[in-house]
Amino acid sequence: QVTLTESGGGLAQAGGSLRLSCTASAGFNTIGWFRQVAGKERELIGQILKSGTTAYVATSVKDRFTISRDNFKNTAYLEMNSLKPEDTATYYCAGSLVVAGPPEWTYWGKGTQVTVSS
Repeated sequence: QVTLTESGGGLAQAGGSLRLSCTASAGFNTIGWFRQVAGKERELIGQILKSGTTAYVATSVKDRFTISRDNFKNTAYLEMNSLKPEDTATYYCAGSLVVAGPPEWTYWGKGTQVTVSS
């Protein structure tokens, strides 16, 4: 069974930092980070290829969040700096096995809550 597990969420103050981890049971070609606020659509924050290339980072977080991965550990990271209250959301990672073409987010973690206080 293929699984992804997020960790590292919690409470942070505005201006602070958190690092989320996403540990996978398989070597996905692309790992994506998403976030969702209750009642709103899930938003793609960014995605990283197996090569380590960051294929996409959302404009809203581009200068504050960094995505990386360690293929030996099958783990991806989301480093979040200069956090804002509007970053409060449930953060999910997803995995795609597609090698050529757009990713297909077939596998999802259960999410980790990030709350940023002002």
